[in-house]
Amino acid sequence: MKQFEANFDGLVGPTHNYAGLSFGNVASLNNAAQKSNPKAAAKQGLKKAKALADLGMVQGMLAPQERPDIYTLRRIGFCGSDAQVLEQAYKQAPALLNACCSASSMWTANAATISPSADTADGKLHFTPANLVDKLHRSIEPETTGNILKAIFNNEQYFSHHQHLPEHASFGDEGAANHTRLCQAYGDKGLELFVYGQHATNPDAIKPKRFPARQTLEASQAVARLHGLDESTTVFMQQNPDVIDQGVFHNDVISVGNQNVLFYHEQAFLNTESAFDEIRRKLDGDIHFVKVPTAQVGILDAVKSYLFNTQIITLPSGEMAIVAPTDCQENPAVHAYLQELVTLGTPIKEVKYFDVKQSMQNGGGPACLRLRVAMNEQELAAVNQGALLTDELFTSLNAWVEKHYRDELSNADLADPQLLIESRTALDELTQIMKLGSVYRFQK
Repeated sequence: MKQFEANFDGLVGPTHNYAGLSFGNVASLNNAAQKSNPKAAAKQGLKKAKALADLGMVQGMLAPQERPDIYTLRRIGFCGSDAQVLEQAYKQAPALLNACCSASSMWTANAATISPSADTADGKLHFTPANLVDKLHRSIEPETTGNILKAIFNNEQYFSHHQHLPEHASFGDEGAANHTRLCQAYGDKGLELFVYGQHATNPDAIKPKRFPARQTLEASQAVARLHGLDESTTVFMQQNPDVIDQGVFHNDVISVGNQNVLFYHEQAFLNTESAFDEIRRKLDGDIHFVKVPTAQVGILDAVKSYLFNTQIITLPSGEMAIVAPTDCQENPAVHAYLQELVTLGTPIKEVKYFDVKQSMQNGGGPACLRLRVAMNEQELAAVNQGALLTDELFTSLNAWVEKHYRDELSNADLADPQLLIESRTALDELTQIMKLGSVYRFQK
């Protein structure tokens, strides 16, 4: 039976804007209050997704969330008509309005943690939406994320969906941004690597001093239990708190894996060698640990270019390639390293560059834009086919973006009642294009 790793990219939403909401995310903070271009952002993401589909990869799309989130604004005390709610929030609590207008669901690496059927006790593919409790603008996503995932992976014979973890700091869960799966082939039983920032219930444990550690060990362990993972095929590693304090807010900003390759910065983890020894013991077959030395690429350059927020993909030829933002090409140290990397004899043989600057400026690179789902051909056939990217869907989505999205958006525009109408109209049409049913509250 054929095996695949599908990438489901997040469609950039109509309210894509730069509000600087993510404390600890240097790029997000540095570009706060700039005007954004939602139309360009959505088309950049679609172009990247289509390029991977054209390479022979299985490529899907995930719908954005409804924004502005009027329901949350009402829940925290703003009232009246939708227009009045937006006006009150803009005048009285603009930061809360910004949070309820964030299009951050585009970064689907944070949407959920996925465990393939080859790894789980019941032989099903498991999904747990991330609760994202560390950031207000992201903590309002999990319910709709779950609805969208259930609409796409909607066959109970193959797919098992869990509720997001309890909404408490001890269970801070940021999804696949802190999880990677190592294996020899996608259909083999793999090793699931969970990377956490702190041990929340141990007050004496090492943790960052400046920026928050968003992923907890407790959350990672809970997801592993929910997914029926075996102790022999799971490893829990702690991220280096010093790099979190330098702007490495998720593990996928400092390391990325694919099959039997783990590409990482030498400062990425605590207790690196002991954890790597555990991986070697638990993973059948060869493993390639590809270390990027600080002497060649410093943490600042890694964060600025998002060298590790790249995708490593296995091409139909069997060779691996890195999908990198053009920011890596423009950074002298990073570009020099990548040119050398493809000559080092690792499975990574090629680098492909894509312009995703609208996403990069808000703190997310190519790997943030995708959720990885390893599956076999029966499971792929059970997926809602309306979410899989074909030439026809690509054309339809580009036309949809052209019809509904603005070319420019400022923070002041978020209070415009017309933007809410435009967003709801667009999303209602999108659910028909992608055959999602009623996944949004305004459709109920």
